[in-house]
Amino acid sequence: MANLLNEDAKKQIKEVLQGMEKKITMVLFTQEGKCNTCKETKQLLEEVKPLNDKISVLERDLEKDSEEAKKYNVSLTPTIIILDENDKYQGVKFTGIPAGHEINSFLSAILTMSGKAIDIDDKIKEKIKAINKPVDIKVFITLSCPHCPGAVATAHALAMLNENIESTMIESQTFMDFAKQYKVSGVPKIVINEEYELIGNQPIEAYLKELDKIK
Repeated sequence: MANLLNEDAKKQIKEVLQGMEKKITMVLFTQEGKCNTCKETKQLLEEVKPLNDKISVLERDLEKDSEEAKKYNVSLTPTIIILDENDKYQGVKFTGIPAGHEINSFLSAILTMSGKAIDIDDKIKEKIKAINKPVDIKVFITLSCPHCPGAVATAHALAMLNENIESTMIESQTFMDFAKQYKVSGVPKIVINEEYELIGNQPIEAYLKELDKIK
């Protein structure tokens, strides 16, 4: 299979990843014979890993490693989990390959998980940290959508600031049936706790407004 990243892209990504502060681990869940983009997603991680020695990659099988999949609430493949330096799960997932425009939210998650400060106002951070209810955020995207990475990065930032929040990027074209289930007609579409919805790359205040509605 040809490289997914050309030399210019690798050079740019390597420069971005120089901002990493601590080690991170990417856990890729795949599934034999039942996964449309598993090979491409595995290749993407294999091409990104050598660009910074703080990155580790582990591969797991959804069925053979079902207990670990359950631990991270993984039910679709491919799914990437990004763990911090202590192998702690902070609610950050990518379901489907984070390529195209979505490489930006992927790199952002790597940098932030490695210790780069989240650029959010301190008062808003305090509001996020005070959330004491379970929150599940799904962000449906397409790889050609220029506005989607911002929505994903915001949702992932919420997850990294509060252990009660889990955030998943879902690549709609790979998981068409799943996207139909959530009536995705435009992206990014954000679904919170199966009940509240946002469309577009909204500011973090818009997320908090919806989170306030959670009973």
